[in-house]
Amino acid sequence: MQTPFRLNDFLLVIVVISSMAIAIFIPDFGSLFQVLPVYCVIANFFLSYLSIELDDVWNALKCHSGQILAFTVMKLAILPIIIYFVFYCIAPAYALSALLLTGVSTGVVAPMMSNMVKGNSSLVLVVVVITSALAPFTLPALIKIVAAKEMAISFLVMLRMLALVIFVPIIAVEVLRRLMPKLIAPIMKIQFPLSLLLFALINLGVFYRYAHFFKKEPVVIIQATIVVFLLAAIYCIVGILFFRKSTLQNQLAGAVMLGNLNNVLVIVFSSEFFGPVEPLVAAMYMIPFFVIVIPLRCYHHRRTMLV
Repeated sequence: MQTPFRLNDFLLVIVVISSMAIAIFIPDFGSLFQVLPVYCVIANFFLSYLSIELDDVWNALKCHSGQILAFTVMKLAILPIIIYFVFYCIAPAYALSALLLTGVSTGVVAPMMSNMVKGNSSLVLVVVVITSALAPFTLPALIKIVAAKEMAISFLVMLRMLALVIFVPIIAVEVLRRLMPKLIAPIMKIQFPLSLLLFALINLGVFYRYAHFFKKEPVVIIQATIVVFLLAAIYCIVGILFFRKSTLQNQLAGAVMLGNLNNVLVIVFSSEFFGPVEPLVAAMYMIPFFVIVIPLRCYHHRRTMLV
């Protein structure tokens, strides 16, 4: 039986949490990396996009166009607004964090996670590409419309940053694929250790600036952990319910497309415009990011046993 986690998953969570801790407890060291987060997330997305073939995306899009359109509207517009106002009523300090995480694009590793739970990975792949292309426009719009009274940040400034982080690596990958395709395989072989290094540098360069806050308010870390697990549960349930009349594979894909989100982008984006709570919540989401594999596998097992 396939295990819920791989060793690499544990290593990634350990690196994320330990690099956050180092930045908080040794802020002078973390400050050495303060200019790197944006460049590191661009490099990280470049590594992630190497595994995505745009030809596969177009082929899958032809088979699921209606479902994909409806799901994308729900993912990038309807659900973020609903969750924002729910949290605004029950935990207002985390409403913006919930909006950012819910409204960001589906994570680039989501197709791999879908394979692990036996979901419809071709559907997931298409949604990854579409939400990645739309998020630079939809997320700043959500922030300005939904949280307009609280935010005084330029829509164009937010759009410029998100577009830089998402589109530059996509273009770079396509250029590499056409001009130097032989380089892709060697880069893929060292993808994971490079990703670990990039995650560590991102956290060191982000969280050092909030060291005083976290030392003064350590309970926020516990609260953030509770929030991300609550959000992950909501995402999985909504994803399954969205495809309740469809196949089991599509239901699992729906949960993955909502639950495996681009939290690394939220860490860097929110650290530029908000914080400190928002980047902390986004970083802590790395834990349920992998943990949701367990309940989704249980759901798959239970449903298949009933057939």
